[in-house]
Amino acid sequence: MKLFTYFRSSAAYRVRIALRLKGLEPEAHAVALDGAQHAEDFRAINPQSLVPALMLDDGTVLTQSLAIMEYLDETWPEPPFLPAGREDRAKVRALAQMVACEIHPLNNTRVRNYLTDTLHLDGATSQAWYAHWIRTGFEAIEQLIGADGYCHGDRVTLADICLVPQVYNARRFEVDLADFPRIRAVEATCGALEAFAAAHPDRQPDAPATA
Repeated sequence: MKLFTYFRSSAAYRVRIALRLKGLEPEAHAVALDGAQHAEDFRAINPQSLVPALMLDDGTVLTQSLAIMEYLDETWPEPPFLPAGREDRAKVRALAQMVACEIHPLNNTRVRNYLTDTLHLDGATSQAWYAHWIRTGFEAIEQLIGADGYCHGDRVTLADICLVPQVYNARRFEVDLADFPRIRAVEATCGALEAFAAAHPDRQPDAPATA
C-alpha cells in the first residue's frame, strides 16, 4: 500500500493513526499542500487534490479519511474502531463526524487560504474565524464525551482518532483549550499510545526541523 499524506494535514493524521493501530505501515508519499496537490500526477490519483489517499496493492485508490478508516476496520478488524452495540456505534460515528464534517472543513488549509487570498481578510480576522468554529465544535464535544480519557468507553475509537488531530490544530493556532478538560484528557491519554505518537506531525519525514 501507498499513503499519500502531508505532515500537518489533520485528515492524513487521522489515517496515519488508524494505520498504526492496525499494525500497518504503507509506503508514505508526501504531498506538500503548497500547490503540489494540484499537480497532474497527483490529480490522477485524487481528482479532489486532497490528502490523504490510500493506494491499495492492486492499485485501487481510497480517499476521504472516514471512508479509509472504515475500510481499514472492516479489512483488519482488530483492534476495532467501533463499539459492539448499535447505539454506541452511532454515538462514536456522530462524534467523529462532528470533527471531520463540522469543524475541520471550516478551518482547513484551502478554506483559510480563500479567506486571506480571495476575500482579503487580515490575519487576525482569519484567526478569529478559525477559533470560533473550533470552540463551537469543542463546546458540544466536551459535553458528549466521557471523563476517563477516551471519547467513548474505555478504549480508542474512531472518535478519538478524529479528535486528537483537531486538538493538535487548535494548539497550533493558539486556541485556548482551558474550558475543555475532557478533550485535553483524551489528548493526553491517546498521546501516550505509540500509534498516536508515531503518527504525530512532528515525527513525519516531511516535517521541517522546526515543525
